[in-house]
Amino acid sequence: MSTDHLMLSVSGCRGIVGTSLTPQVISSFAATVGTILTQSPDLKRGQRPIVVVGRDGRSGSPMVRDAARAGLLASGCDVIDVGVAMTPTCGVAVDVFNAHAGIVLTASHNPQQWNGLKVLLRSKGKNAGILGSNACAPSKALADSIIARYRTDGPCLVDWTNLGDVDDAAQEAIYAHAGRAAQALDKLKITKKIEKAGFKVVLDSVNGAGRIISPGWLEAFGCKVTRVGDDDSGIFPHTPEPTADNLVFLGKLVKKAKAHVGFAQDPDADRLAIIDERGSYIGEEYTLVLATMALGELGALKKGQKLVVNLSTSRMIEDVAAKYGCSVVRSAVGEANVVEMMKTLKSPIGGEGNGGVIWPAVTYIRDSLGAMGLVLGLMAHMKKPLSEIVRTIPAYAIVKRKVECAQRAEAQQAVEKIAEYFSDEQVDRQDGTWVNFKDRKAWLHVRASNTEPIMRLIAEAPSTDEASSILDEAARVISK
Repeated sequence: MSTDHLMLSVSGCRGIVGTSLTPQVISSFAATVGTILTQSPDLKRGQRPIVVVGRDGRSGSPMVRDAARAGLLASGCDVIDVGVAMTPTCGVAVDVFNAHAGIVLTASHNPQQWNGLKVLLRSKGKNAGILGSNACAPSKALADSIIARYRTDGPCLVDWTNLGDVDDAAQEAIYAHAGRAAQALDKLKITKKIEKAGFKVVLDSVNGAGRIISPGWLEAFGCKVTRVGDDDSGIFPHTPEPTADNLVFLGKLVKKAKAHVGFAQDPDADRLAIIDERGSYIGEEYTLVLATMALGELGALKKGQKLVVNLSTSRMIEDVAAKYGCSVVRSAVGEANVVEMMKTLKSPIGGEGNGGVIWPAVTYIRDSLGAMGLVLGLMAHMKKPLSEIVRTIPAYAIVKRKVECAQRAEAQQAVEKIAEYFSDEQVDRQDGTWVNFKDRKAWLHVRASNTEPIMRLIAEAPSTDEASSILDEAARVISK
């Protein structure tokens, strides 16, 4: 068994099926999570932990599901299987079924051969959440404890009299998520306007989990939906990350169909990229910005509220938040880090610039369903084409590069070099090195990826040339 490319991080466990991600690895990791749950002092005597299990639909997921379920059952957990389900659907299921945790079997946007286990936990205490939506990715401390246990003591398995049971609840989970997202829109008093608009939508679910719930949900709001990537083959019709290069075909389809908007989900449907009515890819960075605009325009943002984004998110969000009297606080990269800060600050919305919108009215997990609803609500309220709405937002250029790393130590050395070189600027070290060039309205972020064996270099500036120049300078510093 090779453990090459087995990634253990705050995002869970990811690897290549059949090499680093084997049935043994999967069951052991799941059983380790189960062991931590069964040993929790919060459990009552004789009580079994309940764990929701869902998967993103890729071809390797049935094997991963069976191995994960086996590990959970063997550690004494009861399993509620919600089948092929969006990551946010699994989060909502943890809430409504009063489960102790969830495990989503997904490698998100990673290529076909990858898969993984993403852990969701319920929060406790004063920052547990609002509206009962408190399931979220574990904090770094909790994630580290799971990883440490997996690497050292491993799981404790129960005897045959204490094995867990399995219940299937796919339909219940779908209805719960769809209902909560619809209810959140209803409270904004925008549902009727969306229905009246009769939007034409082209939806690419990349044959992933989003195809289960999203088309019907959009149609329930009066949208005419053209479905793409909507079969159950488990094979991605194109590279699954929703980037401009991977969605050229979707832009052409939107234009040909004379649609108002195109939506593209990643395999587990927690991220959303958007195509405007001209067929132009407007970028994942705009997804959270447009969702925030929707809340602002619909009167759901209050002056003085704080929104939370990660360090790699475009400063567009700061410009838009200021329009409605709100400010922005930045966290380390990683959904759990954003959510932890959102709960502390009671943020009405937050997320990441990769198309991940976290709207607590629905769930504390990135959710493409709620994001689509907010974008449609904004379009219906403003009664303008999406391209015109986008033109009202101050524009910046983000340039991203990846550098493969044989060892994580390489990335750490690069991070230290950048921090030292740019020490005269505003430097944030909570996640790699983030440099704010205030006078240039630009920033640089250099960090090791949590999910891939790479180092990420990201720069934002008023122009592509300037952002590229910043990255060129950073590359020279790193190579010295």
